[in-house]
Amino acid sequence: MKSVVLKLGGVKSGGLKAGVALLTLSLAGCAFLPGGGPAPLDTFELSAPPLDARGRSRRQILIAQPSALKALDSQNIVIKPSVRSIQYLKGAQWADRLPLIVQARLAETFQRSGSFAGVGKPGEGLAIDYQVIVEVRSFEVRVDGGEHAEVELFVRILNDRNGEVRASKSFTATAPVSGGGNQAYVGALDRAFGDAAKDIVRWTDSVI
Repeated sequence: MKSVVLKLGGVKSGGLKAGVALLTLSLAGCAFLPGGGPAPLDTFELSAPPLDARGRSRRQILIAQPSALKALDSQNIVIKPSVRSIQYLKGAQWADRLPLIVQARLAETFQRSGSFAGVGKPGEGLAIDYQVIVEVRSFEVRVDGGEHAEVELFVRILNDRNGEVRASKSFTATAPVSGGGNQAYVGALDRAFGDAAKDIVRWTDSVI
């Protein structure tokens, strides 16, 4: 492993230019492979958090594909050096578009809870009672005033029988970055997502 200092240039937002941030990242190998091509990116996934099983409901739920602004609807891992600017973690990417990973791991968390008769995604053929509709509002590492991950997911529970919204709520979770390198940044995001996912499952169970 080779430790290098990467200089992340500011990006313009709302007519302002953010200052540059210096991040120390641990990257495998050199910037380029011997054949002249770029080194492969570190590729990361999220994990579904463990959750104690509760009483089983007859309800069947569908986890819709989450929505997100363009900056979050990609494989880029977002770093925020200030409120009005974003950058992307150098040398790293998500294994798929972030909303698809959030959808898959959230569905897995619902399944692990044992609280529902059925949990699925679109196209899986369940007779759905409720849809869990998620908007990814924040999914980033903040590096202004202490490095920490911040995840905000806004959730609506939609009655699939009549189209009415049963309940809605915003879930925010944070986790400090421990250590250095790409793994540390993604690890903090994973922990923050896990906390938010558990809260979403318990809340959904309580409102339907």
